[in-house]
Amino acid sequence: MIDIIEVPFNSAGTADSVAGGPAALLHAGIEQRWRKPTAIGRVGEVDVGAPSTVRDPASGLLALDSLITMTAAVRDAVRRSLRGDHFPLVLGGDCSLLLGTMKAVQDVRGAAGLLFVDGHEDAWPPRRSTTGEAADCELGLALGLHRDGLPPALIAQLPDLAAEHVVALGPRDQEEIAAHRAASVAKIIRLHRDEQLRGRAAGPVGDAVQRFRSAGLSWWLHVDLDVLTTEALSAVDYRQPGGLTWAELRAITTAGLADGCLGLSLTDYNPDLDPGRHQARAIVDYLVTAFDQDLVAAAAAR
Repeated sequence: MIDIIEVPFNSAGTADSVAGGPAALLHAGIEQRWRKPTAIGRVGEVDVGAPSTVRDPASGLLALDSLITMTAAVRDAVRRSLRGDHFPLVLGGDCSLLLGTMKAVQDVRGAAGLLFVDGHEDAWPPRRSTTGEAADCELGLALGLHRDGLPPALIAQLPDLAAEHVVALGPRDQEEIAAHRAASVAKIIRLHRDEQLRGRAAGPVGDAVQRFRSAGLSWWLHVDLDVLTTEALSAVDYRQPGGLTWAELRAITTAGLADGCLGLSLTDYNPDLDPGRHQARAIVDYLVTAFDQDLVAAAAAR
């Protein structure tokens, strides 16, 4: 069974923008378009707390209380799905939901790999983030970096990923990172920038999957839609030059959904920038075609 878990959370501390993404994608027909709709179940929305645009002075993060609430709720929902031997499909919201998903994976499976598909590295120290959004910081926090000033209630919900078990695909914000004299995680994890994936998008994923399997690891696949070019998808909050095509993202996703993938999170679609919902339908097209239905059917039958 594939469990759809909705996380209507925006770490900017508002209830608009990407917080509306899960509902818009479901309305665009994810369940109806699936080849085997009986294999799909909807868990529903998790608790994301009350939005707040206050930036916590100690941690540097916006909406800290709701971030803690959301992270714990995502952890619980994904953990229950995995313990039921289901395949979680987590729809965000923004990338901060990765903290709860990976903590749940570690609760159930111990060490695990992460395929991190994103247009940004998302490893800013929270107090140095230009926005204060946890979605700027989640990969760094998951790797055990930049936790000073975080409250114990949040630290208790954070995963501890081994750097050698993380592969990032598509980040292209290195100039912004360098301009603010922040450190790139390219120094500690395997990272393939968008231009390195041209014409061979699935290759690094296949290599990562093989390494995970050799280490006896299952893995999680995380996709932030801002990895795409603006021409492919403009309904994201932080646009950049460059990026991947839909075909490249499909190749990465299909390769990442090989046997051993525990779940998928999809984030950062902003329906406020897509009034006709044309881009929502494109995202649904991507999801239902990128999944290898035989593998998904096997996961659903577990």
